Amino acid sequence: MDRIEAVGNPGLMFAGSIERSQASAGPSRQWRVAATLLALLTAGCTGQSSPAVQTVGVDPWVARAPVLVQAPSGPDATSPPASLDPLPLPPSPTPDPPRPTPEVRTEPLTYVVQRGDSLGLIASRFEVSPEHILDANGLANPNVLSVGQILTIPAPALEPLGSTLKIIPDSELVYGPATLGFDLISFSKEGAGYLDSYVQEVEGRDLSGPALVQLVAQRYAVNPRLLLALLEYQSGWVTSTQVSAISRIYPMGFVSAGWEGLWSQLSWAADTLNEGYYRWKAGWNGPYLLADRTAIIPGSGINAGTAAVQHLFSQVYGTAAWSRAVDSSGFPVRYASMFGSPFSRAVEPLVPSDLEQPEFQLPIEDEAVWSLTSGPHSAWGSGSAWAALDFAPPGNALGCVPSSEWVVAAADGLIVRSDLGEVVQDLDGDGFEQTGWVILYMHVGSGDRIPFGARVRAGDRLGHPSCEGGISSGTHLHMARRYNGEWIPADGILPFVMDGWVSGGLGTQYDGTMSRGDVVLEACGCRNDENQISRGR
Repeated sequence: MDRIEAVGNPGLMFAGSIERSQASAGPSRQWRVAATLLALLTAGCTGQSSPAVQTVGVDPWVARAPVLVQAPSGPDATSPPASLDPLPLPPSPTPDPPRPTPEVRTEPLTYVVQRGDSLGLIASRFEVSPEHILDANGLANPNVLSVGQILTIPAPALEPLGSTLKIIPDSELVYGPATLGFDLISFSKEGAGYLDSYVQEVEGRDLSGPALVQLVAQRYAVNPRLLLALLEYQSGWVTSTQVSAISRIYPMGFVSAGWEGLWSQLSWAADTLNEGYYRWKAGWNGPYLLADRTAIIPGSGINAGTAAVQHLFSQVYGTAAWSRAVDSSGFPVRYASMFGSPFSRAVEPLVPSDLEQPEFQLPIEDEAVWSLTSGPHSAWGSGSAWAALDFAPPGNALGCVPSSEWVVAAADGLIVRSDLGEVVQDLDGDGFEQTGWVILYMHVGSGDRIPFGARVRAGDRLGHPSCEGGISSGTHLHMARRYNGEWIPADGILPFVMDGWVSGGLGTQYDGTMSRGDVVLEACGCRNDENQISRGR
């Protein structure tokens, strides 16, 4: 089972296509599966590979929350660069269906701590910051709560409606068709900034700054232009060789212990963008919780791509800086100065309303019987759509053990990436993972793994399941789909259909089913009759 670590503000409640109410959702930033044996078979994995603070018995959000790390003051303090002169932006397309203004609490309330609660999870449930709860209750240690303890939950400080300016179309957020033809390496060289000379070791390899941006863009399926523009706006890394001391450590402005260096900062930014994008797609409508604890209701008529950018800035800025960043003279003009109007490249609709999945088979061989160990959950990191399913090979061994079982192709297509535990298959055969249907097979071991450039038929062998890639403590396969760069939820209106098995969600990440006819299998980190799946069963 994949365990996806939380990043960012837990007040932003969900990813994927299931909107969970405060009453029924429970903890929303540290998703859990109820089965007691989950950790025994295929304990956690995450597509996110940035170095994160590892803690024992500590709320993971609180351990990494930017508001609990004091940012330096003085000339090196992180702040948005001076705005350029406003540029006229063309009329923006990207329509968004009307949605109601969210109701925001204006009075404090009391809450009785329940078994399994943590400060971050309680803050998430009531859409306030953990530090706000600490202050309201005079608490010094965010990791010490007692069952039955009565907490005062303050109301968020509410600001007026946010900006209605559309910053980018949805197609400029994802690693999709709008990125075709963009030469990231050449662009970085032309900028001749700190990024171009930067080198960092990641997963045992020395990678240049541009290579890090490209890898994060591919893994999280986020547009590299957007990552570069944010990097430039936050720290000047793209065009300047003289960057502040704090910006060398935290170039995206996310000042938090354990998130130092470009790799971690880019990973945080991509995951946070995905969180804003996919929760907006799922129907979330606010409020943003800013770094100064204020709550801002999103402006009417914005689209998912714009919500993603506004959300990212909400994690690092207070009200005044956030308002400047999302204004027409802030980040939008910086973006346009680097890449021209993003709306000139808009691809709409990015995902057609009548889209259908091609015919898929299960990613296992004909006579094999595997276990469905996780239902719909985040495809990469913690912020993306609940687009992934997990399958574990047969056998009683626990943990990261070699497997002789084969992962096979679910459909015909071309292998466009094969490295670091990932096999990415392009189904339309054009050689670009940014267009059409794409399948990610994750945790495919290096031994016998299909090479880059291979053309395969459904059922052809791709490699063996393993723990390689990301973070995993149990041998399994993590599988997810994208269309035109957008992760497609496995619990939404377009579920996985493989050999007639249809994926479904149960409202909590990792919980879910595969059903065919009157047979319903429920995901479980165990092996029993209820989660055994095969092509013929």
